[in-house]
Amino acid sequence: MTYKYSICHPEKENIEYHNSSISGDEVIEIAKNYPWIEKLKFSDSLNPKNIYYNPSLDFTCIENGKSFCMTANYDKNQNLEFSLWYNRLKKVKVLFGLLGEKEKMVVDDVWGFCIEKSLIYLEHFVNGNHSMIEKLYKK
Repeated sequence: MTYKYSICHPEKENIEYHNSSISGDEVIEIAKNYPWIEKLKFSDSLNPKNIYYNPSLDFTCIENGKSFCMTANYDKNQNLEFSLWYNRLKKVKVLFGLLGEKEKMVVDDVWGFCIEKSLIYLEHFVNGNHSMIEKLYKK
């Protein structure tokens, strides 16, 4: 599988897109080496009116369109934590189920993960273990 990715910078209104194809190993390295804490500290130094996003990396599988995003924030003790956003095909009820179900792309999010756990779920994403990620959203 190959991937492309985007970066949301706190101080930039426009998202930075990297559309060249990268491998799953490169996805993991980008996420591991991203300056999460520095970006959050920088965000703290900005006027709140000038903050557009929390620091985020979004990885999209070129072959199937599924995406996985890590967004950094602080927990209640001001420690680094992440929300994880997963975009994939999902069966949804049409008109409260009266018209049956159809598949459409849906984004689900879960909050409160440390960097280590977030990277484990990112590894599941790049290894195609989508059922492991989907278990997060069934709780």
